[in-house]
Amino acid sequence: MSFKPEDQYVYLEPDGTARTTTGGEAFWSLPPHEMAKFESGWLLSEFVCSEHWRNWEMHPNADEFVYLLSGDIEFLQETSEGISATRISDRGAVVVPRGVWHTARVFAPSRMLFVTMGPGTQHRASSGA
Repeated sequence: MSFKPEDQYVYLEPDGTARTTTGGEAFWSLPPHEMAKFESGWLLSEFVCSEHWRNWEMHPNADEFVYLLSGDIEFLQETSEGISATRISDRGAVVVPRGVWHTARVFAPSRMLFVTMGPGTQHRASSGA
């Protein structure tokens, strides 16, 4: 079965099976009881970003893999030592350790793939990252 990861996400169950689910705004607007079905595995999602992220986010339960498929971004991570910036153009990846706040500056429309264990994710407003 072929699909577009921007339109359909892949959920990796704890037992190792994978299933597709609706993506985009349809996924993110699911009611809490539906979102709860995605709390024990990993979500693979793809986004096209055309502007700086408006929020910082942090995943307390697992690391996150972020793969830039195309574009130009600067990925910011806030640790106890301060904010580190990693510029990625064309293709490249970062691993965000669990508990690390992160955001991105977008310098050209960018397609990104995320592998995330989402339960407990927190967000806070960006001050113009």
